[in-house]
Amino acid sequence: MLTCEICGEEIMLEEDMKTHLLLCHLENDMHCPLCSLSGVSYDELCFHISSAHPEEQHRGQDSASGSAGTNTGVTESGKPQTAPELLLSQSSCDTASEATPTGAFSDATDSVRSEQNTTPDNGCSSAGETAPITSMMTTQCAQTRQESVQHCTEDYNGSKSEDNKPKHKHLSSPRKEKLFSCPMCALVCSSAFILQEHVELHLQEQQSVEVCFTGEKRYECPMCSVVCSNSFSLQEHVELHLEQGAAANSAGSPGSDLKLARQLQQEEEHTRKQEEAQQEKEEFKKLQRQFGLDGRGGYCRQMERTMGRAVARGLMAPAEFHFKRAEMMESLASGVDDGRTRTHGVIRALYDYYQTECRDCVHVWLSADTDHYCSSEGDKGWGCGYRNFQMLLSSLHRIDTYAPLLPEKAVPSIPQVQSMIEGAWKEGLDPQGASHFNQRLQGTQAWIGATEIFALLTSLGISARIIDFHQPTGPGDTHPRLFDWVKQYYSQSSRNSRLPPRLIHTSLPPLYLQHQGHSRSIVGLEQKKNGKLCLLLLDPGSSVSDTQKLLSRDTVSTAVHHVRKFYGSLKHKQYQVVAVQGVLSAEEKQISILDSRTLHAERIP
Repeated sequence: MLTCEICGEEIMLEEDMKTHLLLCHLENDMHCPLCSLSGVSYDELCFHISSAHPEEQHRGQDSASGSAGTNTGVTESGKPQTAPELLLSQSSCDTASEATPTGAFSDATDSVRSEQNTTPDNGCSSAGETAPITSMMTTQCAQTRQESVQHCTEDYNGSKSEDNKPKHKHLSSPRKEKLFSCPMCALVCSSAFILQEHVELHLQEQQSVEVCFTGEKRYECPMCSVVCSNSFSLQEHVELHLEQGAAANSAGSPGSDLKLARQLQQEEEHTRKQEEAQQEKEEFKKLQRQFGLDGRGGYCRQMERTMGRAVARGLMAPAEFHFKRAEMMESLASGVDDGRTRTHGVIRALYDYYQTECRDCVHVWLSADTDHYCSSEGDKGWGCGYRNFQMLLSSLHRIDTYAPLLPEKAVPSIPQVQSMIEGAWKEGLDPQGASHFNQRLQGTQAWIGATEIFALLTSLGISARIIDFHQPTGPGDTHPRLFDWVKQYYSQSSRNSRLPPRLIHTSLPPLYLQHQGHSRSIVGLEQKKNGKLCLLLLDPGSSVSDTQKLLSRDTVSTAVHHVRKFYGSLKHKQYQVVAVQGVLSAEEKQISILDSRTLHAERIP
């Protein structure tokens, strides 16, 4: 019975002892002579030295080349050993000489060789190893291991002759170790530490971008399998790929990125144009609605809708609806305003008020007698221009200079005023304005402004002028130049007087005042003791009941506050004033018609 002095295991046969020493102790005691790595197989240790100690590998090769005359560094087949094999041969012999048992071996070399060819390693096994170093050294590693075992056998036999009794060394039986497989190759390791070091080598190879034998980094193309030696070459190579792709796209290859980008751009441009067209269409509809050109009907239709809603709410009886509708149709047929929205005697009421009140005014100018016309259910929201013309026309009827030019002594209705403006366009007045309204006003809710009033007065043979206060002329967006011009207009009637009276009732018609979205009539002017000016305005937006308060002495002092307008009350960006200034002869009227092809207003400042 033979006893292993290393582990204490008892073995019957000497051949089994040889196998036991080879498998359990010789290979498991392999350790790196250059670092603290141990407990690995021979193949693993060769791979470790070639990977982790390349400088020692070159040194070992130099020493092997220098010992050509000896058996060191040469295998039995006459082939030179590599540096890892030389290092491991020396390490194996040292390990074996220290751990050799006192038993005797016979035919150690042949037995070890037979065991080497039939028994797998206990530490690590690698199937299909792909590392270059391992594949090159397979035969040399086996030969080196055989020489190491033979050398150890001779030492073992020598020691056996000296002492036939082995020295028993009782050690714990070897335990079976867990095997660890590499996730990146087929290598199987017996230790987690070895596996960790092995995987780190894989990672170093990947991070180092495959270092060449010359020590230079290689850069792989991300678009093909070409490997470049430096980053500049790789950049040029990738740019060639991109240029080829751009050339293919320019050639119109289907499915190319450039073609897709152009298609997306065209679709986006088409969508944007559609959205802009839709937005422009909506804005145009808003403008049409704002200026009454959206086909909602004119004065008559709006009046009928308003009265119909009153009947639906129970505010008007059906019989009353039909009665008022018949009156409206009769008034529209005659072309004369029914007078329901007129307030007569406003200027006379103001004259009486200023005679007894407002002693802080140095001068007060009033226009000729003018009736106030307010908006009704048929023109609410769009009829202010027509109502201001009715006020102006009511004043012209009372002035002897202009009364003969007017066809009737009555004030026309709004549909009739629309018809009169269309007649002025047919005479050739303001062709641009006629084109803007498509030559049609009747049956619409179209707004009119200063140019339509000018064309209408010119067609009646009355000379008029448009003064454009196109920008503010005072602090806080005020228009003091507008107030000064109105004072100059009304004070022309008292220029011949050395000492004009405090209250002046002129024979001048009122002024038509237009600004964005609304128009009013200037029927007078106040001048305070401190020099400040105040306009007196009649607004078509004021109801009949509010305007009639001017006629009562009990309410006139309160109602007049709604008529006064100081600098701070007129802060629109632009104002236009239409002023009547005389009668036109036939030739002057024709000249005015020709000049109206391009209307020019007097701009102040």
